[in-house]
Amino acid sequence: QNEETPHNPQSPYACAKSLAFHLVRMYRAQGVFASTAILYNHESLRRTDEYVTRKITKAVARIKWNLQDKLKLGDMSAKIDWGWAPEYVEAEWNILQLDKPDDFIIATGEAHTVQEFVEESFRVAGVSSYGERVITDESLLRPAANSFLVGDYSKARKAFGFEPKIKFKEVVENMVKHDLVAEFKND
Repeated sequence: QNEETPHNPQSPYACAKSLAFHLVRMYRAQGVFASTAILYNHESLRRTDEYVTRKITKAVARIKWNLQDKLKLGDMSAKIDWGWAPEYVEAEWNILQLDKPDDFIIATGEAHTVQEFVEESFRVAGVSSYGERVITDESLLRPAANSFLVGDYSKARKAFGFEPKIKFKEVVENMVKHDLVAEFKND
C-alpha cells in the first residue's frame, strides 16, 4: 500500500483514522501546513498488555520463569507489518521539518504472522518446547478477517531518507528481553 491506496476501513478505529486522514487533506487544501504520517504497527517497550505483541512477550517471559502456564491467542495467521515505535516517532518529526506538507507511509515493507512473532519470542527467551503452551481461544478471534497490509515507505525514503533500521527479529528481541527482566523482578 502507498499513500494513494484507497481506504477500506474494517473497524470503528480504522474508520476514525480514515476520517482524520481526509480532514488533514481538507485543511491542507485550505492552506494549513498539515501532514499525515500513516503509521503501520509500531511496537515498543511501552506497549500495553492489550496489544497482541505485549501479550505475547509478557506471557513468554512469565512462562520462562514458571509464572504462567499457557498463552491464549486468536488468529495466529494474521500477517502484520511490525516496526519500531522510536523510529516512527523520528519519522514524524522529520515530516514536520519538510518545507511542504504531505502524506507519508511509515512502515517496514515486510509482514510477519502472529505465529512467527510467537515463535521468535520463545526462541529469544530460550524456551524450546512451547507448542502445548500456546492455545487458540475462539473468543479472541475477530469477527472479520484481518486484511493483509504491508506499507510502501518509498515516498518517505525519497523525501527525508526514512529507512527502518530495526526490523522484525530485533523488535521481538527488544520486547522479549525487556519483559524477561521485568517479569523476573516482579516475581
